[in-house]
Amino acid sequence: MDILKVSSSALEATRIRMNTIASNMANAQSTRTDEGGPYVGKNVIFRTIKIGDDPGGKLEGVKVTGIVEDNKPPIIVYDPGHPDADENGYVSMPDINVIEEMVNMMMALRAYEANVKAFNISKGMYQKALEIGRF
Repeated sequence: MDILKVSSSALEATRIRMNTIASNMANAQSTRTDEGGPYVGKNVIFRTIKIGDDPGGKLEGVKVTGIVEDNKPPIIVYDPGHPDADENGYVSMPDINVIEEMVNMMMALRAYEANVKAFNISKGMYQKALEIGRF
């Protein structure tokens, strides 16, 4: 049953990654945050974790160890009509590439789909094994 734990750990980690990417995309134009200044993009940090009581330690899942802010400086744009423009008409915008975030979202979605498929295949194998015992 540990294989189901491996897949479920990856599903949870990928879900967090997709939520973080969605947040980045939603705030790509946010020039004002509660902390002050423009929104800062975020990235998810993963690490492997040992799953189950396998003495060889071969089964590993994945866990999110943190969500860190991107260290890219904001983009300075000249827009004197913007409400957050400084006295010279410049606005600090988040340095978030929406196309790059969309590619990241597609990769995360593919990983999520692959883990759902692996989970369902493993579940089906366990169900077939139980059916063998009935006869």
